[in-house]
Amino acid sequence: MAVFAFHQLEPFAGKSTTIRRPREFAYFSYDDEHVLHPLSDESLSYYYPPFFNTPGVRHPPVDLSAGFQTFKQRDDNVDEHLDALLDTLQAHEERELERLQCEHGEGDGRLEHVRVKTDVVTWRGMVTKILTAAFDDFNEFEMNATCFQGTIFIEENHSNKTAQKNSQNNQRPRPGQAPQEMMQYWGYKFETLSVLPRPWAEVSRDAIESREHAIVNNHAQYCSVVRTNIGTTSLVIAGEVDCVLGSKPRSPEDPIPWLELKTSADLQDNSPRELVKFERKLLRYWAQSFLLGVPSIAVGFRTPDGFVTRILELSTQKIPTQVKQGRWTWDGNVSINFTAAFLDLLKRTVTGDGVWRIRRVKGQKVIEILKVEESGTGNIVKDSFKKHRERLRALEISAALGK
Repeated sequence: MAVFAFHQLEPFAGKSTTIRRPREFAYFSYDDEHVLHPLSDESLSYYYPPFFNTPGVRHPPVDLSAGFQTFKQRDDNVDEHLDALLDTLQAHEERELERLQCEHGEGDGRLEHVRVKTDVVTWRGMVTKILTAAFDDFNEFEMNATCFQGTIFIEENHSNKTAQKNSQNNQRPRPGQAPQEMMQYWGYKFETLSVLPRPWAEVSRDAIESREHAIVNNHAQYCSVVRTNIGTTSLVIAGEVDCVLGSKPRSPEDPIPWLELKTSADLQDNSPRELVKFERKLLRYWAQSFLLGVPSIAVGFRTPDGFVTRILELSTQKIPTQVKQGRWTWDGNVSINFTAAFLDLLKRTVTGDGVWRIRRVKGQKVIEILKVEESGTGNIVKDSFKKHRERLRALEISAALGK
């Protein structure tokens, strides 16, 4: 078992390690029935804020609880592993293979570039847990990891995730606090009120103004797949993005103006306790957006009973500086250096056959990496993806021998 201890954070202080700007190279959509569509942007949404305190427009208060009874909620008790991400990687590589074979033939040496080579493949949520761990004592998690063809694949341990969710939902809300299910709904409702299915110019005024009556459905998702580097580790990360501000640029080299949507209880006062609480939320907001290269975040502040009070737009890049000028409850450079050091340990530990568990217990200043299966890849890497990758590897070898 390998142990990553962080009782002291001084070793991670100072200027942040080298990082590479996340760049999207693939994407996928889930439709309204949560059916996967690799390399499709059909569920991409466009930001258009709800009518709120608009001069010259009389509009009732925005009630985030409206429509809760008709909420079309996805069943997240199903363990989806990394399947959607792996299916999309396979579709991307098959498209590249077809293009190269059409242009240069079977024996072309450039076939070695078809396979996406990286140290780690995982969901954005897994790296977020590591990136925030140094400053979040409430952060507990379990992940499963395996190594295939030199790449580490990491998924969430679904049984642990389900147990945590059930524990949260079974907790009695504090006096004056809404149930957990309702507060989760508020986030989806705010998203429904804030996005359009097509660019603004292509949407009718009626459709824009009727968003408050639309049935909230969290089945549909647009997920971005990016390449990035943290320190010496290269990563392929996938995660849902809420919407784009304007439109996606045509050049894949240009940054995309993504925008993340969040809801938060409005600050009751500017007391140190309230500010510390909000800064801790900002840690997660920043980490999630930083990892996918999302430059902006729109926060819908609300009352305890779910009425929007104001909307604040934040720059992801500026959040760490704002925290330093406030209560300084966390440090972005420390988080990045911490993550880079952990990933270095992970690469030294997860090698060869088998399955490992990555675990942190709430309140403890250690992350454990322990082997739980001596062979195979568990259910982390699906068989169809392994067969696809083995075929690519055979083509690479054949092309190399034919030189």
